[in-house]
Amino acid sequence: MENIIVGIDVSKDRLDVGLRPSGERFAVERNSAGIDLLVPRLKELSPRIVALEATGGFETIVAAALAAAGLPVVIVNPANIRNFAKAIGQRAKTDPIDADVIARFAEATKPEPRPLPDEATRLLADLGARRRQIIEMIVAERQRERRLTAPRLKKSITRLLKALQKELTSVDTDIDDAVRGSPAWREKEDLLTSVPGVGQIIARTLIAELPELGQLGRKEIAALAGLAPFTRQSGQWRGRSFIGGGRPVVRTAVFIGAMVAKKHNPTLKVFFDRLVAAGKPKMVALIAVARKLLTILNAILRDNRPWQNA
Repeated sequence: MENIIVGIDVSKDRLDVGLRPSGERFAVERNSAGIDLLVPRLKELSPRIVALEATGGFETIVAAALAAAGLPVVIVNPANIRNFAKAIGQRAKTDPIDADVIARFAEATKPEPRPLPDEATRLLADLGARRRQIIEMIVAERQRERRLTAPRLKKSITRLLKALQKELTSVDTDIDDAVRGSPAWREKEDLLTSVPGVGQIIARTLIAELPELGQLGRKEIAALAGLAPFTRQSGQWRGRSFIGGGRPVVRTAVFIGAMVAKKHNPTLKVFFDRLVAAGKPKMVALIAVARKLLTILNAILRDNRPWQNA
């Protein structure tokens, strides 16, 4: 039987489906009835991969239903799809065409399906995202407060900051209840925070945003976090390696941990100092520390053993 690849373009009200290599296209509504029609039809095809583009959360319910039915689901990055469409000269853009492009992208790149986060993990990720949004609003209001002189406006900002701080405390409580109420998450948090440089916020971010931690090899986990180096080379020319892609929230969390670890983690401090002494720019050394820190955390969860000083 031929390997069937499915691409699904998810919009607010509709799911457009493209099949490779047949080129067949069809659509269903993005509701319970539409998903109930889609699932058995795809199961009958026994596809090798079902690829959905991340569309701001619209894809979550669809992906969960397909994964629950045992279909090999993968969520793909919209930026990668756009770049792929340009590369193959696909300028026209409609939902059916987009579904076909997603299928062609999956056919060409062969992404590996991974287990999707469960409902509790998605909720923890949403709470973490809400926490970051509130902090951004607090920072913005404090910056405005420094520029204003009118007492009436400063009082307005003070009232808003008080409300935002109250909401931040509430979200922090919800996050704490979620993590401490789950034995598995509590154990993971305790293991991760045993590493000098990793606190509760970083640990909980990794639990929510990188559930694959401890289940993949160091290269795969570095790529997911956007910390894998990419080399630029053409003929005799060699450019600098760079990092990118992956999950920005995870990369930021690991970088924050690396900045603390290079000062307070005995192993990583020696590692950072050695790289700098060898002439590496401090940012390059910090990236290396972040990658090594992630490798350590991955091994700690894999082996279920807390940090031990060498």
